[in-house]
Amino acid sequence: MNYLSIFSLLVFSALSYANNSLPDNRHVSIVGTAKLQAKPDIAVIKFEVESLKATSIGAKKDIDNRVNNFLEGLVTFNINEDNVSASRITTQPSYSYSDDDKQQLEGYIANRSIKVTLHDIKRLNTFLDFALTVKIDEIKSIELKSSDEEPLKQKVRAMAVNNAKEKASSLANAFGAKLGKIYSINSTSNEHFNRYGANNNIERIEVTGSRISEAVRPGKYLQENIVFSASISVVFDLEVNRTTSNQN
Repeated sequence: MNYLSIFSLLVFSALSYANNSLPDNRHVSIVGTAKLQAKPDIAVIKFEVESLKATSIGAKKDIDNRVNNFLEGLVTFNINEDNVSASRITTQPSYSYSDDDKQQLEGYIANRSIKVTLHDIKRLNTFLDFALTVKIDEIKSIELKSSDEEPLKQKVRAMAVNNAKEKASSLANAFGAKLGKIYSINSTSNEHFNRYGANNNIERIEVTGSRISEAVRPGKYLQENIVFSASISVVFDLEVNRTTSNQN
């Protein structure tokens, strides 16, 4: 074995020791977990508006007019400018092909995206009807959220910490030991998801309803519960009774 190989082996051994996250003395490694459920009370809706006109400026003006009508009606739903994003707009030519595969200019397409946060989720159906009435073309997605998201994340994280302590203490007691100081907190995760899957599309809408006295029933929405979860990996030192340890 040459000197280079010996040096490489020593470096590898040192790195392996340094990367070991567990102590040399007695210890217990625990993963604490917790979950909380919450009812959504906020809806974040994304819309798309599109217009095809003979000229690019004509398509843009048509889009601007429809979006302005939409923005002017937001006051009815107590939505202020802080809860609206409608800055992006694009225009591009639109082509079609004839039977002999010749490219023909149809006109110009303007496209604009709108994002709105609705704090009164009970008015969601009425708000969507209003958007479509003022010729907002497409409802891209609806995300249901909780206004208590940050406090709930902190609460579920604290629950995960307590869960780790309880698990570690229970195991230590079962083997005649006591928990010592915390050696390391290796990793944590904190996330939230919907109970029945991702909420990136409109939730179960009744697109058509039966007519009662010539009136169409409003769409129904099944609101999903939001699940907040957290996990934490902790290593505790163990304090072992010397007499019990010698007997074992």
